[in-house]
Amino acid sequence: MATVALNSAAGKWIMVSTILASAMAFIDATALNVVLPALQRSLKATGADLFWILNAYLLMLASLILIGGAMGDKLGRKKIFMVGIFIFITGSAACGLSGSVLTLVICRLLQGIGGALMIPGSLSLISSSINAKERGRAIGTWSAFTTVVTMGGPILGGALADAGLWRYIFFINVPFGVAALLMLAFKVTEIKDQDNKQSLDFAGAITIALGLALITFGFLRMPAVGLVNIQSYGSVVAGTVFLVIFIIIEITSTNPMMPLKLFSNSTFSGANLLTFFLYAGLGAGMLFLSLNLVQIQGYSQLQSGLTFLPFTVLMITIARFAGSLADKHGPRLFLVLGPAIAGAGLLILSFVKQTGGPADYWTTFFPGVLVLGLGMSFTVAPLTAAVMASVSDHYSGTASGINNAMTRISGVFANAIFGALAVLFFSGALQSQIKTVPLNTKDKQLVMQQVTDLGNAKVPANIAVQDKPVIEKAYHEGFINAYANIMRISAGLGFLGALMALIFIRNKTVNKQPATA
Repeated sequence: MATVALNSAAGKWIMVSTILASAMAFIDATALNVVLPALQRSLKATGADLFWILNAYLLMLASLILIGGAMGDKLGRKKIFMVGIFIFITGSAACGLSGSVLTLVICRLLQGIGGALMIPGSLSLISSSINAKERGRAIGTWSAFTTVVTMGGPILGGALADAGLWRYIFFINVPFGVAALLMLAFKVTEIKDQDNKQSLDFAGAITIALGLALITFGFLRMPAVGLVNIQSYGSVVAGTVFLVIFIIIEITSTNPMMPLKLFSNSTFSGANLLTFFLYAGLGAGMLFLSLNLVQIQGYSQLQSGLTFLPFTVLMITIARFAGSLADKHGPRLFLVLGPAIAGAGLLILSFVKQTGGPADYWTTFFPGVLVLGLGMSFTVAPLTAAVMASVSDHYSGTASGINNAMTRISGVFANAIFGALAVLFFSGALQSQIKTVPLNTKDKQLVMQQVTDLGNAKVPANIAVQDKPVIEKAYHEGFINAYANIMRISAGLGFLGALMALIFIRNKTVNKQPATA
C-alpha cells in the first residue's frame, strides 16, 4: 500500500480533513457538558434525563464503532468516513431542532451511528496513508489540533448557552462536516484492503448494544426505585449476560468485530485497559466539574468554559512534543506518569468546597485543572501511538475502533454508575443537612424529591420563607459532597490507568505484527 509524506500536498489534505471531522465530534461532546445546565432548564430535564442524553450517543458509538472500523478496512476507509460524517451532521441538525428530551435522545442515537463510522476513520486514514517514520508525529499533530479545537468547545458552548443559543452547539457541526466532505471527495484518494473478504459482525454489535443499554437503564433507575427493584438489578444482570454473550460471539466467530488475538500483545491490552479507566475518570470528572461551576459556584456558562483554558494551552505546547518523544524512546514512561498526574489533578479538584465564584478561580479550581491538563498532555499522543503501533496496518481500522470503543464504553459505564452514585451521595448528604430544619414529613419528602435534579435542585414552593435559605444551602453543600466523592473515585481510576501501563506496556513490544498474525 503506497504511503505519502506528512508534508506533501496529499498528506496535508489528509491531516486537515481528518482533524476537521474529528474536531467536529469532540467539540460536540465537550460543548454539550458545558451547556447541560441551560439544556436542563430549557427542556425541564431531570438528572437522569441528562445522563440519557449523554449515553444515547455513547451507546451507539460504543456498540458500532468496532463495526465502523472494520467497514472502513473492508469497503474503503474514505468512503465509510464520508458516510459517517454525513449521518453525524444530519443527526446534529435534528438534535438542534429537538423540542423534548425524548426527541433529543432519539436524535443523539442517530448522531452516535454517524460517529461510529466517522471517528475510527480519522486515525485509520492517517495510519494507513502517512509514512511509518512520520506516523507518530502525524498522530501527535492530529492529537494537538483536535484537542485545541475540542477544548475550544466549552468556551463556544458557554458563550452560546449564556446567549440562550445552546441548540447551536449541534448546528455548528454542519459547516465543519460539509467542509470535510468536500476535501475528502476531491483531494483524498480511497484506501482499502483489496484482499479483505470478511463479513461484518452484526451479531456482536447487537449484543453489546443491548448489554450497554440495559446496564445504563438499570443503574439510572436505582436512585428512583431502589437497588432491590427488578428494574434495577434485573436490567444490570440482563445487560451483563448480553456482554458475556458478546464475548462468546467474539471468541467463536470467524470474523469478529473485536479480534481477541490482538489482545495477545500486552501493549495493546495494557493501552486499552489504561484507556478504559483513565477516560471513565476523566469523563465523570469533567462533567461534574462543569455542573458544579455553573449550578453551585455561580459561574456563567462562558466562564465555566474558560476555566479549561490552561488545559488547552498545555495540550497545544506538550501533546505533539510528547508524541515525538514516544516515537524515539517508547511510550511506557509517558503512559505511567501521564495518567498518574491526571489522577492527581482530579484529586486536587475534589477538595474544592463552596467558593466565592469566578474571582476565586486561581486559588481554587486552577491548580487542579493545570495538573489534570499536564497529565493528559503527556498521555494522549503516546497512548494513541502505542495502540496503532502494536498492530499491523491490516488491522489499523479495527485497532482504532477498539481503542475508541474503550473510551466510549468507559463513558457509558461512568455516566450510568456515577449518575446513580451522585444521586445517592447527594441524598445521603442532604438528609444530614436538613435534620435540624423544622419540616413536617410531607415537606421533607418534597425537599428530598429534588435530589434527582442534582445541582439544579430547587426549593419547593410551599416551604416556609425562613427555611428556604437553609434548604438552598443544604442543596449546595449536598451537591458539593457528591461532587467531591465522584472526583475522588475519578482520581482513583486515573491512578488505576497508570498501574495498567506499569504492568502491561513494554516499549520493546510496540512493533508491527505480521498481517497474518
